[in-house]
Amino acid sequence: MGGLHDRVAWAWPVLLLLLLQLAGASHVVYENQLLETEAAAATVPPSIVDAELSSGYHFRPPKNWINDPNAPMYYKGWYHLFYQYNPKGAVWGSIVWAHSVSRDLINWVALKTAIEPSIKSDMYGCWSGSATILPDGTPVIMYTGIDRPDSNYEVQNIAYPRNKSDPLLQDWVKPGHNPIIVPEGGINATQFRDPTTAWYADGHWRMLVGSLSGASRGVAYVYRSRDFKRWTRARKPLHSAPTGMWECPDFYPVTVGGQQHGLDTSVMSSPKIKHVLKNSLDLRRYDYYTVGTYDRITERYVPDDPSGDKRHLRYDYGNFYASKTFYDPVKRRRILWGWANESDTAVDDVAKGWAGIQAIPRKVWLDSSGKQLMQWPVEELEALRGKRPVILKDMLIKQGEHVEVTGLQTAQADVEVSFELPSLDLESAEALDPALADDAEKLCSVRGAGVEGGVGPFGLWVLASSKLEERTAVFFRVFKAAGRGKPVVLMCSDPTKSSLNPNLYQPTFAGFVDTDIAKGKISLRTLIDRSVIESFGAGGRTCILSRVYPSLAIGKNAHLHVFNNGKTDIKVSGLTAWEMKKPLMNGA
Repeated sequence: MGGLHDRVAWAWPVLLLLLLQLAGASHVVYENQLLETEAAAATVPPSIVDAELSSGYHFRPPKNWINDPNAPMYYKGWYHLFYQYNPKGAVWGSIVWAHSVSRDLINWVALKTAIEPSIKSDMYGCWSGSATILPDGTPVIMYTGIDRPDSNYEVQNIAYPRNKSDPLLQDWVKPGHNPIIVPEGGINATQFRDPTTAWYADGHWRMLVGSLSGASRGVAYVYRSRDFKRWTRARKPLHSAPTGMWECPDFYPVTVGGQQHGLDTSVMSSPKIKHVLKNSLDLRRYDYYTVGTYDRITERYVPDDPSGDKRHLRYDYGNFYASKTFYDPVKRRRILWGWANESDTAVDDVAKGWAGIQAIPRKVWLDSSGKQLMQWPVEELEALRGKRPVILKDMLIKQGEHVEVTGLQTAQADVEVSFELPSLDLESAEALDPALADDAEKLCSVRGAGVEGGVGPFGLWVLASSKLEERTAVFFRVFKAAGRGKPVVLMCSDPTKSSLNPNLYQPTFAGFVDTDIAKGKISLRTLIDRSVIESFGAGGRTCILSRVYPSLAIGKNAHLHVFNNGKTDIKVSGLTAWEMKKPLMNGA
């Protein structure tokens, strides 16, 4: 990401937010902001700095601020992840490209900084970018640089490994022909960033750069090159829409027919593929995507759904931004990374010494309908499960009941549960308010976990305290809607009671689930990691990540319950919960 306010934590004090927005590239403002937050750290609740709230199996360095995942790739036996990182503190500023490697996407080793300001075209910032593997096997990084001290004038740069025989890719060099792309031809130079992985077709490489046209039109510009050195902009953008600035674009092929194997970015010729265009919307702070058709002759992309740019399909309906995918040639899959910001304040972050995580890497594929993507945690995560899970079967939960899942610690757990509605009577479902029929988040905020319903809310209370003063609800709720052929299923993450700390950002997150619950079944998988709750509904059709900071439900004091606050009985046909072991995480 290129703009300073892309990195502002949601819950920062208003004064600091304004300072950052006005700062430009000013290091003075950053230093003042850091001093202010350090001075205020005495007001931080003791629980915030508790080590048992530090995430364990979600990716992060041992300390300091991180944001966007950059240039993920597989190279010579190693998975590589680069990421925006502040080596000087737990708030945004002084950003470099940190670099970690893994054999299995779960255990990570931190290497030295890969890219930092060092040449004229990135002297004032090294922002987000992507990696491309050339035909001879050479990996190349493209990234956005800031080349002026007094403005966010954004240009695109390139870097190559000094020694491509080194599987760890520990040293990167920037050739003399940088920058490779500058914002010419009427482009907004301060809104021009985050180049994508390139793809090859018809003798040309192509890549996208995100931008803003006029006051509100997001744009993905196409650039072409024969030699990966000299790049020319295509006459028309790949696609655009009146949604605000497009950050961190991503563009890749997917296989139709429900097949789960991924495709390299340059696969273009098969008639059995669609393309996905993802953009991170600066105004909304969420990641949105459409599925559609790419015409490589006209260099245009058209969403299959004419209203796709307005319907706003999302990878994740929670705290998830600036995502990036890559193709894993070993297991023939496409893997998605996404950044989750904090729900506490910048003052809290300075006190605890760290801020930001990456979501668990997810396998993504096009579902059999061709209308949306499916997502699931990479299979390697299961190696962290304890050997003796707790298993519950055929448990009926009546209206107003909740059942605690005991026999394991649940502050760090992997929980899979299958629900059945044995006597589903759609007449008992609530009527869907037409005014909220397209706004899942608002619907969840007014019909949260504590509001009794007809069919639901039912689901899990996670990170719950012993007396339930604190709990985060992850649940489903079923509605009937006039004119719709099947019930409407809402999935929510409701952290409004997650903590007694009054200084946290605690919005409800929600998305609709495209599933036919009239068949009477729906599943939920939830990954709990101390201050992270990452959930996958209906096999990965709807995903929600929340950041929470309990005051009481910490470590051994965290509890897990299944609950039903609807009038219809709910059957837990199966629940399996595992404690999660801690992987090697960048030396922490």
